[in-house]
Amino acid sequence: MGEGEQNTLERIHCAAMAEFLEKGFRDASLRQIVKNAGVTTGAFYGYFSSKEALFTSIVEPHAAAVMGRFMIAQTEFAELPREQQPAHMGKESGECVEWMIDYVYDHYRPFKLLICCSDGTPYENFVHNMVEIEVEYTFRYIEVLKSLGHQVPELDKELCHMIASGMFEGMFEIVRHDMPKARAKRFIDQLREFSTAGWMKIMGQ
Repeated sequence: MGEGEQNTLERIHCAAMAEFLEKGFRDASLRQIVKNAGVTTGAFYGYFSSKEALFTSIVEPHAAAVMGRFMIAQTEFAELPREQQPAHMGKESGECVEWMIDYVYDHYRPFKLLICCSDGTPYENFVHNMVEIEVEYTFRYIEVLKSLGHQVPELDKELCHMIASGMFEGMFEIVRHDMPKARAKRFIDQLREFSTAGWMKIMGQ
């Protein structure tokens, strides 16, 4: 891609970011994005096939990075020897959350699009998908505890979904409220402590 094309693409992305952040994906105007970018509609379609494709080009690298890191944390914990897992509860996830907070603040505006402005796109269920994965791996861990002889009360999947949803939705409130990073990290640490203690309590640990 030549320098001129790169500049055009950057102008489109800049205009799109502002429009999506102000209005959300559904109400954002492609016509206004094109106008603010200073390009013709024909030029726009030389880069993107649709408004959704434009949104995806901004959001996808960051959604993939965060979800990828989240999955690494889940699988690394699940692949530990069974006997080691109880002692590691919260360790891998804590390191992952710390990484995620740094990543969010290093890429704040596109991540805010992902969390706050993605209704009407395939990304609108991003947090919900994380919750579903968390619940799946929670039940895997419960089976490990049972295999080690721990007396774990029977837990309803819907209850576990509610608890995990509270954690993840709460975590991303830092973005919805534009919280300063230092304050966000402090609150997230406290939220994690609360969540971990709660899980241990209901699991009989």
